[in-house]
Amino acid sequence: MTDTYSPSAYVGPDYPRWSQTLSDGTWVLIRPIGRQDAKAEREFIQGLSAQSKRMRFLGQISDPSDDFIERLTDIDYVNDVALAALAQVGGKEKVVGVSRYAADATRERCESAIVVADDWQGKGLGTALMHKLIKIAQERGLRLMESTDFAENTEMRELAADLGFHCRPDPNDARQVIYSLPLNDYKTGA
Repeated sequence: MTDTYSPSAYVGPDYPRWSQTLSDGTWVLIRPIGRQDAKAEREFIQGLSAQSKRMRFLGQISDPSDDFIERLTDIDYVNDVALAALAQVGGKEKVVGVSRYAADATRERCESAIVVADDWQGKGLGTALMHKLIKIAQERGLRLMESTDFAENTEMRELAADLGFHCRPDPNDARQVIYSLPLNDYKTGA
């Protein structure tokens, strides 16, 4: 882990912020998640299809508990990073995608996750969120990003392949795979 952070490696409640135009011309704001996003995060999760919830959380979550929402929005931004994509939907700003990672104790490896609202899939939002997340992880000196997903999750398999992740079976669960991305020389489009 490097002790010197570039200014872009700083992630906190107000920084960084990116505007992103998606493949269909829609515009989103990507920014760090904070405690103030608890209600929006709950609405986002509740708005996901049962299949999207299952794929993201490796099981069914219909009504997330207050403790669960707090864990998803109370981010330390030292070991963990969480980014939200926000868009104007029906005159209201809504979360339409989330990417996050949690670093392990060595602060050289992190576990990542991503989920995009069902109506927003196929527009390049997942790729944009992951590029931002990967870039932050690199700038913080992390060496490896991993993600555990259901083997049947074709959308994740395609995204992981497009981003250059390597895939291997999960030795502890035959239904799952582990994607890994060495970060040392990875070049993002972010």
